[in-house]
Amino acid sequence: MEDVKKIHKLINAYAERGMMLPRSLALIYENLREFAVAEEDGEVIGTGGLHIVWGDLAEIRAVAVREDKMGQGVGKAVVRFLIQEAADLGIPRVFALTYKPAFFEKCGFRLTSKDELPQKVWKDCINCPKFPNCDEVAMIYEVDVAAKGHTT
Repeated sequence: MEDVKKIHKLINAYAERGMMLPRSLALIYENLREFAVAEEDGEVIGTGGLHIVWGDLAEIRAVAVREDKMGQGVGKAVVRFLIQEAADLGIPRVFALTYKPAFFEKCGFRLTSKDELPQKVWKDCINCPKFPNCDEVAMIYEVDVAAKGHTT
């Protein structure tokens, strides 16, 4: 619970620049169990969430790293942790909608068409100021669900 305001500040710093959707404190509290944080010396330096969409699909979202920690593998560690969580839950595919496809490619994701994603993934898009003209890139990752309990 003590990380909620730190997560909020980190995510919304990027949202103010149009790089991700803003998240309210209430939304973060309501969905706190979706979030993971990377910490250093007790400080939150990165975050991301795994949102389950359906039995076979989850979204990695709200990946944010404190600017002074960028390029040090923090974001990649958060994404790997979330992929492992999907594997542990038996979810075979995760996707991300992003303005940073090169980052997700380095994490093993591949480009996909937004049309390949089920309609239900777009329910959060209604709250986006760019709706219906989304310019994010859809990325997909095939999870090794046999790797339950193993760290990636």
